[in-house]
Amino acid sequence: MKTQTVMPIRAQIADILRSDIIRGELKTGTRLREEGLAKQFGVSRGPIRDVLLQLSKEGLLVSKPNCGVTVAEAPSDEMQGLLVELRRTIEYHAASLLIGNIGEDDVSALEGILVELESALSAGDFTAATKIDIGFHRYLVNLAGGQDLVNLWDPIVLRMRMNYKRITSPKQSVAEHDVIMQHLKSGDADKALEALKENIR
Repeated sequence: MKTQTVMPIRAQIADILRSDIIRGELKTGTRLREEGLAKQFGVSRGPIRDVLLQLSKEGLLVSKPNCGVTVAEAPSDEMQGLLVELRRTIEYHAASLLIGNIGEDDVSALEGILVELESALSAGDFTAATKIDIGFHRYLVNLAGGQDLVNLWDPIVLRMRMNYKRITSPKQSVAEHDVIMQHLKSGDADKALEALKENIR
């Protein structure tokens, strides 16, 4: 019988706040207070402090002396362009290591992620779709370079606040990701990098 993994309370709280920021429920400039969040989630202030620190490292929150912790502003157009280039650099590096080296188990895992992505987009749940999309790319980055590479990549991606307005249909999004996976599997480096460039923008 398969046992279900229970997410630690800190991770649960971080995921809830992260989702609230992505969907815009927690708006730019909103101040987050340890005491209020501890009461809301029924925990001590210690776990809340850890969560706020984590989300600050991810670029979703900003901590300033005498101002507390607030929701970070969405990046400017200039900053967004820089984030896109930084993300592409890391993922191109990951792809170069993965060309022709993706096993069937990894393909199956990635295909499962794409099924979840299409389902979330079909349901109009763009918050879930954002997290699932990030999960697809994080899987590849982790497969290529482990946690060290993921630690470089994570804050860049979360700071981008991914934009699904350009996606015309769930199938389009899934197709973009499937092309990346297939070219990595077949070993076609040029097409894999071109597919990544099309998807990361």
